[in-house]
Amino acid sequence: MTLNRALIWGALALATVLSRCGGDDIVADHVASYGACFTQSYGSSGQYTFEFDGDEEFYVDQKKRETVWRLPGLSEFGSFDPHGGLREIAIEEYNLNILIKRSNFTAAINEVPEVTVFPKSPVELGQPNILICAVDNIFPPVINISWLSNGHPVTQGVSETSFLTKKDFSFLKISYLTFLPSADDVYDCQVEHWGLDQPLLTHWEPEIPAPMSELTETMVCGLGLAVGLVGIVTGTVFIIQGLRPAGASRQQGPL
Repeated sequence: MTLNRALIWGALALATVLSRCGGDDIVADHVASYGACFTQSYGSSGQYTFEFDGDEEFYVDQKKRETVWRLPGLSEFGSFDPHGGLREIAIEEYNLNILIKRSNFTAAINEVPEVTVFPKSPVELGQPNILICAVDNIFPPVINISWLSNGHPVTQGVSETSFLTKKDFSFLKISYLTFLPSADDVYDCQVEHWGLDQPLLTHWEPEIPAPMSELTETMVCGLGLAVGLVGIVTGTVFIIQGLRPAGASRQQGPL
């Protein structure tokens, strides 16, 4: 009974993905997740994140072995030893290996991520701005997000968040691209994930009103002039009709 109970609780924390489908850069087949800390059985992917009321405060960079605060000012109100986060990830790796051996290797369902691209502020040509690519409903948390400008990869001015946990145990990840809006440039946010049969491209380009042609401008001006003339003629007719009864009454005065 104790073993069965442990397996049940382990199944709630274990997401098992058997097939290594997708690109070569995406490598993970088992994922263990306990709230804001998770690790994977392939590669060094894993994360320790501290959240408050659903908002990320900091995460631990495993390569640099340091605490990265979401907002620089937050470090003034608290501190966190990154080795504590690294220990938590090591514990997760240990527990994950045990759960993999005890599980029946049932494959988890690869969810289809939802991608939205939008600018941080209203777009003005020639004014610096930031494009935001928000990828929601990520599971398992193994994904590649990249940017294309006019079909060519962009690496400068690109940054992204760590995986943001959600109450439904899926993840959210946001990528940013600083850019200078131009009428000639278009952008795509490319997402690679096991839930997709092929990389997903979400297109974005600045919405610039098309200039009117000379013929269109001439027609609009002509139409406006014609409407103005009709209004003048109509107003004149009404004025004349309004003056006639008054003149006639004056001529029919008392004898």
